[in-house]
Amino acid sequence: MAVAKVGDINIYYEIHGKGEPLVLIMGITFHSGLWFRTIPAFSSSYQVITFDNRGCGRSDKPNPPYTMEMMSGDIAGLLNTIGIESAHVFGISMGGGIAQYLALNYPQKIKSLILGGTSCGGSHSILPNPEAMAWLFDMELRQKQTPEERAKEMLPFMYSVEFIKNNLGLLQQMGAISMQYAAPIQGVMGQAAALKNVNTYERLPEIKAPTLVLAGNADRLCPVENSRILASRIPNCELVILKNAGHGFNIEAEEETNRIILDFLRRHGDNHQV
Repeated sequence: MAVAKVGDINIYYEIHGKGEPLVLIMGITFHSGLWFRTIPAFSSSYQVITFDNRGCGRSDKPNPPYTMEMMSGDIAGLLNTIGIESAHVFGISMGGGIAQYLALNYPQKIKSLILGGTSCGGSHSILPNPEAMAWLFDMELRQKQTPEERAKEMLPFMYSVEFIKNNLGLLQQMGAISMQYAAPIQGVMGQAAALKNVNTYERLPEIKAPTLVLAGNADRLCPVENSRILASRIPNCELVILKNAGHGFNIEAEEETNRIILDFLRRHGDNHQV
């Protein structure tokens, strides 16, 4: 547990395990504590680096505007500060948007790229239904809600009805962790604006790192067609669609997700032999 000064902000980060570096980038307004189930799956083989994006968790929460260029620059600066030249990068949801900009603007930092439940944004992206759009971007509504109300409203967009019914204990645990460092409204607004302005479609062919795109076929926040678009535009890209999984596929289909990612990382690691 540590804090690094990066540019104009302080960024909270943690390092777990040893091996090739693996950076995990969380989704909108969620802090790094919510990687608590993912870290053990990877830290036995990799040096896992988690952190809180600007605007949430224990990192600084300046007033907007935030941009994807700014947030990807935060990660590049953090890696420089802690002495990591390059890393495998896994970004989920908004974190996948940040990861795209990191790969495009700081390609030397990327050993391999994993994009989960995310899109290229802009006119080529497929938008979710109006209810999901309101949860993501209706800032007038956000300002009227408590963090607990926002988190409760999020669940049906993240997971299937069956998963929610059968995993209430886990979801309550995740909710409690989330509420430990709930993002203030300026952080919510800043990250939402950055997410809304993602637009990488034209530049995606510039990505040279080996890339894996993952998504659940029942994703209500980022329709699965977005992942197919990403995979069609990024050279040297693999696409895996997880059946009966939603936006939170890394939790809902946890074992399968971890197995797929670990296989990808092994095939694109420093010690891989053809």
